[in-house]
Amino acid sequence: MKFILARKERMTQIWGDDGRVAVGTVLKTSPLVVTQVKTADTKDGYAAVQVGYEEQKTSRVTKAELGHTKGKAFKVVTEFRTDNAGDFAVGSEIGIDTFAVGDDVEVAGLTKGKGFQGVVKRHGFHGGRRTHGQKHSEREPGSIGGGGRAGGRVIKGMRMAGRMGGTRVTVKGLKVLHVDAARGEIIISGAVPGAKGTLIEVVSA
Repeated sequence: MKFILARKERMTQIWGDDGRVAVGTVLKTSPLVVTQVKTADTKDGYAAVQVGYEEQKTSRVTKAELGHTKGKAFKVVTEFRTDNAGDFAVGSEIGIDTFAVGDDVEVAGLTKGKGFQGVVKRHGFHGGRRTHGQKHSEREPGSIGGGGRAGGRVIKGMRMAGRMGGTRVTVKGLKVLHVDAARGEIIISGAVPGAKGTLIEVVSA
């Protein structure tokens, strides 16, 4: 399994040899450093590769973390479950060149946070009627329960106003359009969750 961490940069277009244009998202990345290898026959009980991404000052992490990462401080430490964890070694680097144009990938990241929103924006409700005596009810949710349903209580999962965005979303069925190892950029087809600078996980499908 191939994997990489990157930061979302911008969207762009790539013209193919057939004259067709493909829309893609540019991701900026740097090599991952393997900090731990977990296998099923160890106390962890599962196979995974733990990696560190984006080095930072050692004063910003705890001594326990520094001891675990052999003196290097990373902004992000995460792991990817993979069946070939034994192929990796602690201290080795995983670069963007592991991906090639045409690879099928899936990406995951946090969507843009939109704050507290009503039901029209959050769930696509149509709102109330604009005529026949309706007043100030254009964007109201309507009935949320009553004596005739669920014993008069509000059932779990009722679509209501609340905080929107800021959730982890995985997008599948994407492809690698371009890889520039010198600049540390990879272009993924389509749209990728999050705003500019959002941390994105790219995994081979």
